[in-house]
Amino acid sequence: MATETPMVFIKSNHHDVNLSSKNSIKGGWKSAIFIICVEFGERFAYYGVSGNLIMYLTVVLKEPLATAAKNVNLWHGVSAVFPLVGGFVADSYFGRYKTIVFSSITYLLGLILLVISVEAIQLEHRLVPFFLALYIINVGEGGHRPCIQTFAADQFDDHLPEEKAAKSSFFNWWYLGIVFGAITAILVVIYVQDNIGWGWGFAIPTLVVAVALGLFLAGRSRYRREVPVGSPLTKVAQVIVAAVRKRRLSPENHELGMCVEEGGDGGDMNHSLARTNQFRFLDKAAMMDEIDKLPGKKDDWRLCTVNEVEQVKLLLRLIPIWLSCLMFAVVIAQLGTFYTKQASTLNRTIGSTHFQLPPASLQVIPGLTILTAVPIYERLLIPTARRLTNHPTGITILQRIGIGIFFSILTTIVSALVESRRIKIATDYGLIDTPKSILPMSVWWVVPQYVLMGISDVFTIVGLQELFYDQVPEAMRSMGAAAYLSVVGVGSFLSSALISVVQAATARHGDEWLKGDNLNRAHLDYFYWLLACLSGSSLVVYVVVAQGFVYKKLQRDVVV
Repeated sequence: MATETPMVFIKSNHHDVNLSSKNSIKGGWKSAIFIICVEFGERFAYYGVSGNLIMYLTVVLKEPLATAAKNVNLWHGVSAVFPLVGGFVADSYFGRYKTIVFSSITYLLGLILLVISVEAIQLEHRLVPFFLALYIINVGEGGHRPCIQTFAADQFDDHLPEEKAAKSSFFNWWYLGIVFGAITAILVVIYVQDNIGWGWGFAIPTLVVAVALGLFLAGRSRYRREVPVGSPLTKVAQVIVAAVRKRRLSPENHELGMCVEEGGDGGDMNHSLARTNQFRFLDKAAMMDEIDKLPGKKDDWRLCTVNEVEQVKLLLRLIPIWLSCLMFAVVIAQLGTFYTKQASTLNRTIGSTHFQLPPASLQVIPGLTILTAVPIYERLLIPTARRLTNHPTGITILQRIGIGIFFSILTTIVSALVESRRIKIATDYGLIDTPKSILPMSVWWVVPQYVLMGISDVFTIVGLQELFYDQVPEAMRSMGAAAYLSVVGVGSFLSSALISVVQAATARHGDEWLKGDNLNRAHLDYFYWLLACLSGSSLVVYVVVAQGFVYKKLQRDVVV
């Protein structure tokens, strides 16, 4: 039997965490409530600005539709990229609390400038200050979004089983609050913009953000705050460089020592990760050679600790999960495009009132579904699952994400079937070549696909939030949140790319899909079936990746 590999102890690099007194579950929730308030305000403002932005650009600023659409897409794209920068800055330099305060103030200033540009600046001079305000809002959002949820989850102590279980519940209620903010903005702010005025339509989100920021600052004495310890990406680079420099060393050579942190073996193991067998090449970064044993200061680009190596492994394990969820994001990207176009051709009259339901307003249905589904999931499904599986959260995070991906496939299948019926009715009534005609088909036919989209979000979106918080190194949790957000952003870009590929491929055969303004001849049902097939393949890949995934474990969890 081989002898145990010798260990060399160095001073711990763990950062300190400033914990508030009485770190109980109730205390965690009390702190989280203040944080939820500022997130509600930010989501309310975001959807209040973005939900009707294309109407402002085309109706007020008189931009052509194509130009306005490009401007809206660019704004959303920047919105998806900036959280990566904000998360890096928070984890590396300022910490999450200070980043949230700074970004919220920046967000508020952008909203104020937006109101000024609409109310106090002449139309012919309004374009530059209006877009300047929009991108200031993006800067504020870039610091806010990757930090706020992570900061709220930090209020629950991972090392206490009761608080860890409460944190899993928190992610459900957190997403519920986000959805409530979005629904409220869609129902209230957009109505004000269309019927009262754009000044009030942008002023209301500004007031909400100001009040929310005040409530957040009121709870500052309660918060647990993490102290930044420098760029976490530097440490990732050091592990990779050190492993490459020692690539000729053999992991089976038991004469070499392994560099571990002080307290990593029998000491304070609350933050030390258990060793794993995945990506074993990286273990060489922690192996001692003759140069490392020379007296003097440790070279971080030659020798890293076992814990630092395991942290890099955490990140590498998440990359396949991130990639396998992109197709899910492509599916949900259809919500604000083709779904709305479908609804615009259907009978939207409500009862005998002759009120015409705006097609874009159907986007509120997934939010209402989430408001209903989250309490059912939390109060009924999870307790039932706990009794069946004996798992603290009922089902694992990856199982939850997989269920959501499955529901996204059902969404595309139902969408294809409904679209096929819509085309059949258009054909039967001789309306196939009159795309502006309202078909004798109720808009309620498209409601199931919106509902399924909401159910899919409850499982996958919330699961991704929890996964990219729980499974990244503690020093990179803000960037983990940004990585989760980037799934949706990249999915939107992939959706546009897929449409272009489909158009180009089908045009070669003389019957181009998704062409022109006549939805009745666009073969949208074929496109939905294509999404279903691609999503099914993606689910297979996801299951394979998930089966090989190794959850993060601390050394204290494996001590026997």
